[in-house]
Amino acid sequence: MTSEAAELLEVLWGRASTAPVSASQLRVLFILEHHEGINLRTLADALASTPPSTSRLCDRLQAVGYVERTASSISRRELRLHLSRRGRSFLAELRSRRESALESVLAQMPAAKRTALLQGLEAFCATAAAQIHEEDGTDARTA
Repeated sequence: MTSEAAELLEVLWGRASTAPVSASQLRVLFILEHHEGINLRTLADALASTPPSTSRLCDRLQAVGYVERTASSISRRELRLHLSRRGRSFLAELRSRRESALESVLAQMPAAKRTALLQGLEAFCATAAAQIHEEDGTDARTA
């Protein structure tokens, strides 16, 4: 069931192209959106990647105008990464396209099935949040 749901979302979201960025570059944009002004090492850690690989991802994103690098106020050797206005606009448009694709599918579902889906998603989110909270508590106790 999990793999089928994931595949269906990939097909659905595939209709909302992420061009001109790859899946890895899209992850960078999402991280920067939530962690504005982080440095390259922190971004590399978040991606479970190396700084050189992460730097190349950022180079390509900067080339298309989605990422800006600024000097840190703390250290001249450190750069801070920010989404550009164009990068924010790209993410907003991508979300809009994805939402439209989902709305189209949901609109074709019978009302009772939409209600069941909503209840299932609410239960899923509650269970996932509890699991994350539990894991965070375990991490804090073992640290």
